Amino acid sequence: MIPALSENNRLSLFSGSANIPLAKEVARYLGMDIGPMVRKQFADGELYIQIQESIRGCDVYLIQPCCHPVNDHLMELLIMIDACRRASARQITAVVPYYGYARADRKTAGRESITAKLVANLITEAGAQRVLAMDLHSAQIQGYFDIPFDHVYGSPVLQDYLASKNLSDLVVVSPDVGGVARARSFAKKLNEAPLAIIDKRRQSHNVAQVLNLIGDVKGKTAVLVDDMIDTAGTITEGARLLREEGARQVYACATHAVFSEPAISRLSSGMFEEVIVTNTIPVSEKHHFKQLKVLSVANLIGEAIWRIHEDTSVSSMFR
Repeated sequence: MIPALSENNRLSLFSGSANIPLAKEVARYLGMDIGPMVRKQFADGELYIQIQESIRGCDVYLIQPCCHPVNDHLMELLIMIDACRRASARQITAVVPYYGYARADRKTAGRESITAKLVANLITEAGAQRVLAMDLHSAQIQGYFDIPFDHVYGSPVLQDYLASKNLSDLVVVSPDVGGVARARSFAKKLNEAPLAIIDKRRQSHNVAQVLNLIGDVKGKTAVLVDDMIDTAGTITEGARLLREEGARQVYACATHAVFSEPAISRLSSGMFEEVIVTNTIPVSEKHHFKQLKVLSVANLIGEAIWRIHEDTSVSSMFR
């Protein structure tokens, strides 16, 4: 548990319906309870939110990942922000462990939307004055906000777990060229492990074609590192290539377990010794399989909230 919070500004913590277990863990780390809130749904699907305690003059933190069903959870976050703004909260921070719509972060063809920017506009216009998010699909999304944005990473939790396993002959693998910076940083924290890169061309959304491997994995323990696992097509094809190239063991690491069909059948097919994810997105019982390991980022998020509230550095958590 962290040191006692400052009494200058009261801290209030609320959770949407997307990941209540994570919010409860964060609250436990902070030594407090989740604030009472009524959430109802009308017959036509409209949401109703009411904050049930005074938050006038409070620093309010709203925990809500925008995971499946994405539209419902995003709308719920916006309504919570609006309710807190109208209840005279001093500052509202949207804590978004998983930032939805992040993959459309730029224009790659004509007449298409940039939904990562649209979501940033919605959160800001609803009344949030700060955002705390984890492992964005691309770091440039921070620039879509004109309010303070704190970006934290789940990699320390993943790295600590891997270090505890004392794996030998480790090589960190990026599943595509776009993830090289993430994989390089990951490898650096694992005793400067060597780096390999999978050259991949994506033919369409959620369909990937693996071409070749840059680097040596023969006889080594390969750790595939990505920000999310959605349908698991990319990471499974990557694992198959690594096996063909002589990797002795293959582990998969990702912060966000999106797990859209047919992810579970792919991940449990025997390609991986272990699939390591965090609980930014709740993993339901039907999505559990033998090789899955879910790690908690609650303490990391709780520490970030405490540092923001106490006006100390969040970035220093990762130095």
